[in-house]
Amino acid sequence: MIAKFNSQLSMKGCLPVFLLMLALATSAQSLKERIVYNDPVKYRKLAAVHAGAGNMEFTQLIGRNELSTNFLYLHSGVIHPKSGIGHHFHHNIEEMYVILNGEAEFTINGRTSKIKAPAIVPCKMGDAHAIYNASNDSLHWLNFAVSLNKGKADNFDLGDARVGAAIDPVPVFVSGRMEKNTLKTNNASYPGSGVMYRRMLGPDVFRTDWHHVDHVVIPAGSSSVPHILEGYEEVYYVIKGSATIGINNEQASIKANECFYGGLGEKIIMTNEGKDDLELLVIGIVPSKQKTLAISKPLVKPKAIALQMDFIVPKENAVAFEKMYYSVYVPAMTVQQGYVGSKLLRLFPEDLAKTIQAEATTHNYQIQISFDNEENRRKWVASKQHQIAWASASSLATAYKWRGYDVMGDDDQE
Repeated sequence: MIAKFNSQLSMKGCLPVFLLMLALATSAQSLKERIVYNDPVKYRKLAAVHAGAGNMEFTQLIGRNELSTNFLYLHSGVIHPKSGIGHHFHHNIEEMYVILNGEAEFTINGRTSKIKAPAIVPCKMGDAHAIYNASNDSLHWLNFAVSLNKGKADNFDLGDARVGAAIDPVPVFVSGRMEKNTLKTNNASYPGSGVMYRRMLGPDVFRTDWHHVDHVVIPAGSSSVPHILEGYEEVYYVIKGSATIGINNEQASIKANECFYGGLGEKIIMTNEGKDDLELLVIGIVPSKQKTLAISKPLVKPKAIALQMDFIVPKENAVAFEKMYYSVYVPAMTVQQGYVGSKLLRLFPEDLAKTIQAEATTHNYQIQISFDNEENRRKWVASKQHQIAWASASSLATAYKWRGYDVMGDDDQE
Protein backbone atom coordinates (compact mmCIF):
# COMPACT_ATOMS: atom_id res chain seq x y z
CA MET A 1 0.00 0.00 0.00
CA ILE A 2 2.85 2.40 0.81
CA ALA A 3 5.34 2.00 -2.03
CA LYS A 4 5.08 4.01 -5.26
CA PHE A 5 4.74 0.78 -7.17
CA ASN A 6 5.04 -2.64 -5.60
CA SER A 7 4.40 -6.12 -6.97
CA GLN A 8 5.36 -9.17 -4.93
CA LEU A 9 4.90 -12.60 -6.43
CA SER A 10 3.08 -15.25 -4.48
CA MET A 11 4.97 -18.34 -3.39
CA LYS A 12 5.43 -20.78 -6.26
CA GLY A 13 4.75 -24.48 -6.01
CA CYS A 14 1.89 -26.35 -4.42
CA LEU A 15 -0.41 -23.77 -2.86
CA PRO A 16 -2.47 -26.21 -0.74
CA VAL A 17 0.74 -27.52 0.87
CA PHE A 18 1.89 -23.94 1.43
CA LEU A 19 -1.43 -23.08 3.11
CA LEU A 20 -1.16 -26.16 5.30
CA MET A 21 2.34 -25.14 6.38
CA LEU A 22 1.10 -21.66 7.26
CA ALA A 23 -1.83 -23.09 9.22
CA LEU A 24 0.54 -25.26 11.22
CA ALA A 25 2.78 -22.27 11.85
CA THR A 26 -0.20 -20.26 13.08
CA SER A 27 -1.32 -22.99 15.45
CA ALA A 28 2.24 -23.35 16.77
CA GLN A 29 2.46 -19.67 17.70
CA SER A 30 1.55 -18.87 21.29
CA LEU A 31 -1.47 -16.68 21.98
CA LYS A 32 0.63 -13.95 23.60
CA GLU A 33 2.79 -13.79 20.47
CA ARG A 34 -0.30 -13.12 18.37
CA ILE A 35 -1.35 -10.06 20.37
CA VAL A 36 0.16 -6.88 18.92
CA TYR A 37 -0.06 -3.44 20.54
CA ASN A 38 -0.60 -0.48 18.24
CA ASP A 39 2.38 1.49 19.53
CA PRO A 40 2.79 5.02 18.06
CA VAL A 41 6.48 4.91 18.98
CA LYS A 42 6.97 2.36 16.21
CA TYR A 43 5.31 4.44 13.50
CA ARG A 44 7.38 5.34 10.44
CA LYS A 45 7.11 8.86 9.04
CA LEU A 46 6.05 9.08 5.40
CA ALA A 47 5.33 11.85 2.92
CA ALA A 48 3.35 11.96 -0.34
CA VAL A 49 1.86 8.48 0.13
CA HIS A 50 0.43 7.42 -3.24
CA ALA A 51 1.15 10.99 -4.37
CA GLY A 52 -1.02 12.28 -1.56
CA ALA A 53 -0.71 15.56 0.33
CA GLY A 54 1.36 16.20 3.45
CA ASN A 55 2.62 13.64 5.93
CA MET A 56 1.48 10.60 7.84
CA GLU A 57 2.88 7.95 10.15
CA PHE A 58 2.22 4.26 9.87
CA THR A 59 3.16 0.74 10.99
CA GLN A 60 2.18 -2.82 10.12
CA LEU A 61 0.48 -4.71 12.93
CA ILE A 62 -0.30 -8.03 11.23
CA GLY A 63 1.29 -9.19 7.98
CA ARG A 64 0.76 -11.63 5.14
CA ASN A 65 2.41 -14.63 6.81
CA GLU A 66 0.48 -14.75 10.08
CA LEU A 67 -2.71 -16.31 8.70
CA SER A 68 -3.20 -19.22 6.32
CA THR A 69 -5.78 -17.35 4.22
CA ASN A 70 -5.06 -14.49 1.80
CA PHE A 71 -5.15 -11.84 4.52
CA LEU A 72 -2.46 -9.38 3.47
CA TYR A 73 -2.02 -6.83 6.25
CA LEU A 74 -3.41 -4.67 9.00
CA HIS A 75 -1.81 -1.23 8.90
CA SER A 76 -2.32 1.55 11.41
CA GLY A 77 -1.16 5.10 11.82
CA VAL A 78 -1.88 8.79 11.99
CA ILE A 79 -2.77 11.07 9.09
CA HIS A 80 -1.68 14.59 9.99
CA PRO A 81 -3.76 17.73 9.32
CA LYS A 82 -4.03 18.72 5.65
CA SER A 83 -2.55 15.35 4.68
CA GLY A 84 -3.76 12.16 3.08
CA ILE A 85 -3.32 9.12 0.86
CA GLY A 86 -3.54 9.97 -2.83
CA HIS A 87 -5.93 8.59 -5.43
CA HIS A 88 -4.80 5.09 -6.48
CA PHE A 89 -6.13 1.61 -7.18
CA HIS A 90 -5.15 -2.06 -6.96
CA HIS A 91 -5.54 -4.92 -9.41
CA ASN A 92 -4.93 -7.69 -6.88
CA ILE A 93 -6.02 -6.55 -3.42
CA GLU A 94 -9.03 -5.12 -1.62
CA GLU A 95 -8.69 -2.82 1.37
CA MET A 96 -10.91 -1.35 4.04
CA TYR A 97 -10.05 2.04 5.52
CA VAL A 98 -11.11 2.68 9.11
CA ILE A 99 -11.06 6.05 10.88
CA LEU A 100 -11.27 5.97 14.67
CA ASN A 101 -11.68 9.71 15.32
CA GLY A 102 -12.55 12.94 13.56
CA GLU A 103 -13.75 13.30 9.99
CA ALA A 104 -12.12 12.48 6.67
CA GLU A 105 -12.79 13.11 3.00
CA PHE A 106 -13.04 9.73 1.31
CA THR A 107 -12.85 9.32 -2.45
CA ILE A 108 -13.99 6.27 -4.40
CA ASN A 109 -13.63 6.42 -8.20
CA GLY A 110 -13.34 10.19 -8.22
CA ARG A 111 -16.40 10.91 -6.03
CA THR A 112 -15.68 12.42 -2.62
CA SER A 113 -17.74 12.66 0.57
CA LYS A 114 -17.06 13.47 4.21
CA ILE A 115 -17.31 10.52 6.57
CA LYS A 116 -17.35 10.91 10.36
CA ALA A 117 -15.60 8.46 12.68
CA PRO A 118 -15.80 5.81 13.83
CA ALA A 119 -16.40 4.51 10.33
CA ILE A 120 -15.33 2.02 7.67
CA VAL A 121 -15.01 2.42 3.91
CA PRO A 122 -14.31 -0.67 1.76
CA CYS A 123 -12.03 -0.16 -1.26
CA LYS A 124 -13.02 -2.80 -3.79
CA MET A 125 -10.56 -4.31 -6.23
CA GLY A 126 -10.13 -2.04 -9.24
CA ASP A 127 -11.87 0.93 -7.60
CA ALA A 128 -9.70 4.02 -7.23
CA HIS A 129 -9.65 5.36 -3.67
CA ALA A 130 -8.12 8.07 -1.50
CA ILE A 131 -8.45 9.66 1.93
CA TYR A 132 -7.73 13.27 2.90
CA ASN A 133 -7.72 14.88 6.35
CA ALA A 134 -8.89 18.46 5.77
CA SER A 135 -9.14 19.21 9.49
CA ASN A 136 -6.62 20.75 11.89
CA ASP A 137 -6.46 17.59 14.02
CA SER A 138 -4.63 14.32 13.47
CA LEU A 139 -6.68 11.37 12.27
CA HIS A 140 -6.18 7.84 13.66
CA TRP A 141 -6.47 5.34 10.84
CA LEU A 142 -6.50 1.56 10.17
CA ASN A 143 -6.24 -0.29 6.88
CA PHE A 144 -7.13 -3.98 6.43
CA ALA A 145 -6.27 -5.75 3.17
CA VAL A 146 -6.95 -9.13 1.56
CA SER A 147 -5.17 -10.17 -1.64
CA LEU A 148 -6.48 -12.06 -4.64
CA ASN A 149 -3.45 -14.35 -4.47
CA LYS A 150 -1.46 -15.26 -1.37
CA GLY A 151 1.16 -12.63 -0.57
CA LYS A 152 0.75 -10.74 -3.84
CA ALA A 153 0.18 -6.96 -3.80
CA ASP A 154 0.19 -4.13 -6.32
CA ASN A 155 -0.87 -0.52 -6.75
CA PHE A 156 -1.16 2.17 -9.41
CA ASP A 157 -1.04 5.86 -8.47
CA LEU A 158 -3.15 8.44 -10.29
CA GLY A 159 -1.17 11.50 -9.21
CA ASP A 160 -4.17 13.13 -7.55
CA ALA A 161 -3.99 14.28 -3.93
CA ARG A 162 -7.74 15.09 -3.89
CA VAL A 163 -7.11 18.39 -2.12
CA GLY A 164 -10.07 20.72 -2.63
CA ALA A 165 -12.14 18.02 -4.29
CA ALA A 166 -15.85 18.67 -4.84
CA ILE A 167 -17.85 17.14 -1.99
CA ASP A 168 -20.99 15.05 -2.50
CA PRO A 169 -23.29 15.62 0.49
CA VAL A 170 -24.46 11.99 0.24
CA PRO A 171 -21.76 9.34 -0.46
CA VAL A 172 -22.22 7.37 -3.67
CA PHE A 173 -20.05 4.53 -2.34
CA VAL A 174 -20.34 1.93 0.43
CA SER A 175 -19.49 3.06 3.97
CA GLY A 176 -20.57 2.28 7.50
CA ARG A 177 -20.41 3.84 10.95
CA MET A 178 -19.69 1.87 14.12
CA GLU A 179 -22.58 3.00 16.31
CA LYS A 180 -23.61 1.08 19.42
CA ASN A 181 -27.29 1.88 18.98
CA THR A 182 -27.32 -0.27 15.81
CA LEU A 183 -26.08 -3.40 17.60
CA LYS A 184 -28.38 -6.23 18.65
CA THR A 185 -28.24 -8.84 21.39
CA ASN A 186 -29.29 -12.50 21.27
CA ASN A 187 -27.55 -13.10 17.97
CA ALA A 188 -26.33 -16.42 16.58
CA SER A 189 -22.92 -15.15 15.44
CA TYR A 190 -21.77 -13.91 18.88
CA PRO A 191 -23.97 -15.59 21.50
CA GLY A 192 -23.55 -14.66 25.15
CA SER A 193 -25.33 -12.75 27.87
CA GLY A 194 -25.78 -9.17 26.66
CA VAL A 195 -23.25 -9.50 23.81
CA MET A 196 -24.13 -7.00 21.06
CA TYR A 197 -23.31 -7.39 17.39
CA ARG A 198 -23.90 -6.12 13.86
CA ARG A 199 -22.59 -7.48 10.58
CA MET A 200 -21.52 -4.30 8.82
CA LEU A 201 -20.34 -5.93 5.59
CA GLY A 202 -20.88 -9.42 4.21
CA PRO A 203 -19.04 -11.46 1.57
CA ASP A 204 -21.01 -10.04 -1.36
CA VAL A 205 -19.38 -6.62 -0.96
CA PHE A 206 -15.94 -7.91 -1.98
CA ARG A 207 -14.52 -9.94 -4.86
CA THR A 208 -11.62 -11.38 -2.85
CA ASP A 209 -11.90 -13.72 0.15
CA TRP A 210 -13.29 -11.20 2.63
CA HIS A 211 -16.16 -12.88 4.46
CA HIS A 212 -17.42 -10.43 7.06
CA VAL A 213 -16.82 -7.17 8.90
CA ASP A 214 -18.45 -7.24 12.35
CA HIS A 215 -18.89 -4.66 15.09
CA VAL A 216 -19.03 -6.41 18.47
CA VAL A 217 -19.50 -5.14 22.04
CA ILE A 218 -19.17 -7.37 25.12
CA PRO A 219 -20.54 -5.50 28.15
CA ALA A 220 -18.70 -5.38 31.47
CA GLY A 221 -19.20 -8.60 33.39
CA SER A 222 -20.26 -10.58 30.33
CA SER A 223 -18.66 -13.31 28.23
CA SER A 224 -19.12 -14.56 24.73
CA VAL A 225 -20.10 -18.17 24.28
CA PRO A 226 -17.15 -20.09 22.77
CA HIS A 227 -17.43 -20.16 19.00
CA ILE A 228 -15.36 -22.13 16.53
CA LEU A 229 -13.97 -20.48 13.41
CA GLU A 230 -15.58 -22.92 11.00
CA GLY A 231 -14.37 -22.29 7.46
CA TYR A 232 -12.86 -18.84 8.11
CA GLU A 233 -10.20 -16.95 10.06
CA GLU A 234 -10.68 -13.72 11.99
CA VAL A 235 -8.61 -10.62 12.77
CA TYR A 236 -9.70 -8.60 15.82
CA TYR A 237 -8.94 -4.97 16.67
CA VAL A 238 -9.79 -3.76 20.19
CA ILE A 239 -11.32 -0.29 19.92
CA LYS A 240 -12.12 0.14 23.61
CA GLY A 241 -11.99 -1.75 26.90
CA SER A 242 -10.14 -4.84 28.05
CA ALA A 243 -10.86 -8.53 28.49
CA THR A 244 -9.46 -12.02 28.77
CA ILE A 245 -9.45 -14.05 25.58
CA GLY A 246 -9.12 -17.78 25.22
CA ILE A 247 -8.04 -19.48 22.03
CA ASN A 248 -8.12 -23.26 22.29
CA ASN A 249 -6.36 -24.00 25.61
CA GLU A 250 -4.53 -20.67 26.04
CA GLN A 251 -5.59 -17.46 27.74
CA ALA A 252 -4.25 -13.91 27.56
CA SER A 253 -5.29 -10.35 28.35
CA ILE A 254 -6.20 -7.82 25.68
CA LYS A 255 -6.76 -4.08 25.89
CA ALA A 256 -7.61 -1.09 23.73
CA ASN A 257 -5.47 -0.57 20.62
CA GLU A 258 -4.33 -4.17 20.49
CA CYS A 259 -5.06 -6.68 17.74
CA PHE A 260 -4.88 -10.45 17.44
CA TYR A 261 -6.16 -13.22 15.18
CA GLY A 262 -7.72 -16.67 15.22
CA GLY A 263 -6.97 -19.46 12.77
CA LEU A 264 -9.13 -21.99 10.96
CA GLY A 265 -10.95 -24.34 13.32
CA GLU A 266 -9.83 -22.58 16.51
CA LYS A 267 -12.21 -21.98 19.42
CA ILE A 268 -12.50 -18.37 20.64
CA ILE A 269 -13.97 -17.06 23.91
CA MET A 270 -13.82 -13.54 25.36
CA THR A 271 -14.57 -12.63 28.98
CA ASN A 272 -14.97 -9.01 30.03
CA GLU A 273 -14.19 -8.76 33.75
CA GLY A 274 -13.54 -5.00 33.62
CA LYS A 275 -15.74 -2.00 34.34
CA ASP A 276 -16.08 -0.83 30.73
CA ASP A 277 -17.51 -2.38 27.58
CA LEU A 278 -15.16 -4.28 25.29
CA GLU A 279 -15.60 -2.97 21.74
CA LEU A 280 -14.16 -4.88 18.79
CA LEU A 281 -13.89 -4.63 15.02
CA VAL A 282 -13.76 -8.18 13.63
CA ILE A 283 -12.65 -9.10 10.09
CA GLY A 284 -13.39 -12.57 8.68
CA ILE A 285 -11.52 -14.18 5.76
CA VAL A 286 -12.32 -17.52 4.10
CA PRO A 287 -9.70 -19.80 2.49
CA SER A 288 -11.34 -19.34 -0.90
CA LYS A 289 -14.63 -17.71 -1.79
CA GLN A 290 -14.49 -19.35 -5.23
CA LYS A 291 -13.55 -22.79 -3.91
CA THR A 292 -15.45 -22.97 -0.66
CA LEU A 293 -17.26 -26.00 0.70
CA ALA A 294 -20.29 -26.88 -1.39
CA ILE A 295 -22.05 -27.86 1.84
CA SER A 296 -21.22 -25.60 4.78
CA LYS A 297 -23.19 -27.45 7.47
CA PRO A 298 -23.96 -31.13 8.15
CA LEU A 299 -27.01 -32.26 6.22
CA VAL A 300 -30.05 -33.90 7.76
CA LYS A 301 -31.21 -35.32 4.43
CA PRO A 302 -28.89 -36.52 1.62
CA LYS A 303 -27.97 -33.98 -1.03
CA ALA A 304 -27.81 -36.72 -3.66
CA ILE A 305 -26.89 -40.38 -4.08
CA ALA A 306 -23.69 -41.90 -5.44
CA LEU A 307 -23.06 -45.32 -6.93
CA GLN A 308 -19.55 -46.77 -7.07
CA MET A 309 -18.97 -49.53 -9.62
CA ASP A 310 -15.68 -51.44 -9.44
CA PHE A 311 -14.39 -53.34 -12.49
CA ILE A 312 -11.64 -55.81 -13.27
CA VAL A 313 -10.55 -54.78 -16.74
CA PRO A 314 -7.88 -56.84 -18.54
CA LYS A 315 -4.85 -54.84 -19.65
CA GLU A 316 -5.65 -55.35 -23.31
CA ASN A 317 -9.09 -53.75 -22.78
CA ALA A 318 -7.93 -50.73 -20.74
CA VAL A 319 -7.77 -48.23 -23.62
CA ALA A 320 -11.15 -49.35 -24.95
CA PHE A 321 -12.70 -49.15 -21.45
CA GLU A 322 -11.55 -45.55 -20.94
CA LYS A 323 -12.76 -44.60 -24.41
CA MET A 324 -16.10 -46.29 -23.69
CA TYR A 325 -16.63 -44.09 -20.62
CA TYR A 326 -16.30 -40.84 -22.60
CA SER A 327 -17.93 -41.96 -25.83
CA VAL A 328 -20.81 -44.10 -24.51
CA TYR A 329 -21.38 -43.95 -20.75
CA VAL A 330 -21.24 -40.20 -20.19
CA PRO A 331 -23.43 -39.27 -23.20
CA ALA A 332 -25.98 -41.87 -22.11
CA MET A 333 -26.18 -40.48 -18.56
CA THR A 334 -26.14 -36.81 -19.55
CA VAL A 335 -29.65 -37.03 -21.00
CA GLN A 336 -31.09 -38.67 -17.86
CA GLN A 337 -33.35 -36.86 -15.40
CA GLY A 338 -31.55 -35.99 -12.14
CA TYR A 339 -28.04 -36.83 -13.36
CA VAL A 340 -25.46 -34.87 -11.33
CA GLY A 341 -22.08 -36.11 -12.56
CA SER A 342 -19.62 -38.98 -12.76
CA LYS A 343 -15.94 -39.90 -12.59
CA LEU A 344 -13.77 -42.61 -14.10
CA LEU A 345 -10.95 -43.75 -11.77
CA ARG A 346 -7.99 -45.93 -12.72
CA LEU A 347 -6.05 -47.73 -9.98
CA PHE A 348 -2.49 -46.57 -9.22
CA PRO A 349 0.32 -48.70 -10.68
CA GLU A 350 1.39 -51.53 -8.35
CA ASP A 351 4.68 -49.92 -7.27
CA LEU A 352 2.98 -46.62 -6.37
CA ALA A 353 0.18 -48.44 -4.55
CA LYS A 354 2.77 -50.24 -2.42
CA THR A 355 4.55 -46.95 -1.69
CA ILE A 356 1.39 -45.43 -0.18
CA GLN A 357 0.49 -48.77 1.49
CA ALA A 358 -2.80 -48.97 -0.38
CA GLU A 359 -5.22 -51.84 0.20
CA ALA A 360 -4.60 -54.65 -2.28
CA THR A 361 -7.36 -55.18 -4.84
CA THR A 362 -7.83 -56.79 -8.21
CA HIS A 363 -10.45 -54.23 -9.27
CA ASN A 364 -8.46 -51.74 -11.31
CA TYR A 365 -11.18 -49.32 -12.52
CA GLN A 366 -14.07 -47.55 -10.84
CA ILE A 367 -16.92 -45.52 -12.28
CA GLN A 368 -18.66 -43.20 -9.84
CA ILE A 369 -22.04 -41.83 -10.82
CA SER A 370 -24.27 -39.43 -8.92
CA PHE A 371 -27.98 -38.66 -9.22
CA ASP A 372 -30.11 -36.24 -7.24
CA ASN A 373 -32.04 -39.18 -5.75
CA GLU A 374 -32.30 -42.96 -5.92
CA GLU A 375 -35.60 -42.84 -7.80
CA ASN A 376 -33.99 -41.09 -10.77
CA ARG A 377 -31.01 -43.43 -10.69
CA ARG A 378 -33.38 -46.36 -11.02
CA LYS A 379 -35.09 -44.65 -13.94
CA TRP A 380 -31.65 -44.46 -15.54
CA VAL A 381 -31.10 -48.18 -14.93
CA ALA A 382 -34.43 -48.95 -16.60
CA SER A 383 -33.68 -46.78 -19.64
CA LYS A 384 -32.62 -47.96 -23.08
CA GLN A 385 -29.51 -45.81 -22.82
CA HIS A 386 -28.42 -47.73 -19.69
CA GLN A 387 -28.82 -51.06 -21.45
CA ILE A 388 -26.44 -49.92 -24.17
CA ALA A 389 -23.96 -48.26 -21.78
CA TRP A 390 -23.86 -51.13 -19.29
CA ALA A 391 -23.40 -53.69 -22.03
CA SER A 392 -20.45 -51.67 -23.35
CA ALA A 393 -18.81 -51.45 -19.92
CA SER A 394 -19.43 -54.98 -18.67
CA SER A 395 -18.30 -56.58 -21.93
CA LEU A 396 -14.81 -55.11 -21.41
CA ALA A 397 -14.51 -56.40 -17.81
CA THR A 398 -14.13 -59.86 -16.33
CA ALA A 399 -15.81 -58.94 -13.02
CA TYR A 400 -17.63 -56.07 -11.40
CA LYS A 401 -19.42 -55.02 -8.20
CA TRP A 402 -21.11 -51.90 -6.88
CA ARG A 403 -22.10 -50.02 -3.74
CA GLY A 404 -24.57 -47.19 -3.15
CA TYR A 405 -24.14 -44.15 -0.88
CA ASP A 406 -26.11 -41.16 0.32
CA VAL A 407 -24.19 -37.91 -0.33
CA MET A 408 -24.00 -36.10 3.03
CA GLY A 409 -21.28 -33.63 2.07
CA ASP A 410 -19.02 -32.62 -0.81
CA ASP A 411 -16.28 -30.21 -1.77
CA ASP A 412 -16.41 -30.40 -5.54
CA GLN A 413 -14.16 -27.57 -6.80
CA GLU A 414 -14.19 -28.38 -10.49
